[in-house]
Amino acid sequence: MRKLLYIVVAILMLPVLGIGALIALGTIDTSSVRMMLNVMGGFGGPEASDEIVQQRYSLPDGFSLELYANNIPRARFLRFTAGGDLLVSRPHAGDIVLVRRDADGDGKADAVETLIGELKRPLGLDFAGDWLYIAENDQVGRVKFDAEKGQLAGAYQPVIQGLTGEGNHWSKTVRIGKDQKLYLAQGSTCNICEEVDERRATMMRFDLDGSNAEIIATGLRNSVGFDWAPWNGLMYATDNGRDLMGDDYPPCELNQISDGNFYGWPYFNGDNEPDPDMGPDPRAAERSPTAPVHGFRAHNAPLGVTFLNAEGWPSDYERSALVALHGSWNRSEPDGYKVVSLHWTDAGIEERDFLSGFEREGDISGRPVDIAQGPDGAIYISDDYAGAIYRVTYTGDHGVSINMDVAEKTVATSNDDWLADADLEVLLGEGQQLYTDNGCTECHGGGEGQVELQDLYQRLNHAQVIGALKAPQAPMPIYPFNERQYQALSVYLLHQEK
Repeated sequence: MRKLLYIVVAILMLPVLGIGALIALGTIDTSSVRMMLNVMGGFGGPEASDEIVQQRYSLPDGFSLELYANNIPRARFLRFTAGGDLLVSRPHAGDIVLVRRDADGDGKADAVETLIGELKRPLGLDFAGDWLYIAENDQVGRVKFDAEKGQLAGAYQPVIQGLTGEGNHWSKTVRIGKDQKLYLAQGSTCNICEEVDERRATMMRFDLDGSNAEIIATGLRNSVGFDWAPWNGLMYATDNGRDLMGDDYPPCELNQISDGNFYGWPYFNGDNEPDPDMGPDPRAAERSPTAPVHGFRAHNAPLGVTFLNAEGWPSDYERSALVALHGSWNRSEPDGYKVVSLHWTDAGIEERDFLSGFEREGDISGRPVDIAQGPDGAIYISDDYAGAIYRVTYTGDHGVSINMDVAEKTVATSNDDWLADADLEVLLGEGQQLYTDNGCTECHGGGEGQVELQDLYQRLNHAQVIGALKAPQAPMPIYPFNERQYQALSVYLLHQEK
């Protein structure tokens, strides 16, 4: 019995000893320990809040961010239902949760409910008609789904069985293509090795009932996310480069997936550079590696990728995708931890920061995982470290600007704490959009008999404007705005340049 106890203690100590060894070697920073304990043991990460979202995270000009839902520990992949609700996979909880759409207009999800549980590490999910497909780590199953009610409408049934789920990259990602075929990505069992199961480290294709299985691409170490470009129908997949070759090598990848291609792993890294630990490819006579179309920084761990419907956005987003960089675990200084935009240009693929601020000088507040565009056109982003879903909207450049003289005066004399750290330009755009979308010009457009709002700052401060919006006098209706929306309207009403 004592010997058994020693063995159990030794097994439990392996993760801790491993982390200690990596710190001693300078492979990770001590600031990453909490994050690694979260990954390996499920220990709690930081809590997301409206305050953190507004003060810490950054977006390009014209975009706005809000916390849509929190308290969804280990939230991973996302898929919208036909009814506008959001499904979230949670592999470590073994379930899929349904995040009820914001029907009351307060900027928050109305509820979070367990849709289906007792699954084996579910990650990928997608719809084909009213069938919901779920990729567990050893099988793919499906179940009828009632989108109007937001609930299951039948029994869960396996369609692809006998998959292997052991090793480092056990997760499976499933997507349904426009050809009504089921596509399945499976990661490798190891950091660097030759696989025993030929289906690992590949992209596969099936009929929707799980029949006619075929491997269409090989040499993909860990392609967790993939999607199709709407302008040409080509499939693109992220891929995580191998570990333990230093801070800055090899790069992670974006690959354009074509039938029959070999993408290099485990014999090649990055732009088809031979791996020193594997030696020559023994199958070099029958295959040659396909280079990535874009390289991410080493160890940034690109996961979810989503091509955008950028209608109403700036023109340079017309051919673009968003990629969630989950962030490094084996660098001496953390890197990644953000969402980037990729732009297809005549000169190639350009990468830009989109949503950043999750890592600041080693302090990690979140780890983006997946991205989905909702039926409202907004962007939804999962964070498995903070257990949150964020919502990004484009407010745009509406041709108005801040009256800085008025703004400086009202901010300096105001007792409202939120004003001190507010981005007035962003709030101005949001406020004008709300003003337009809710038909305020019908009563305040400057016409005869309408209520005049010119130089409102000379009569009211922010608190008074917000109070009037929350408790309006008839015939003005009561709008179900959230606090940020009230603040944005007050900025627009008080600070716009006339």
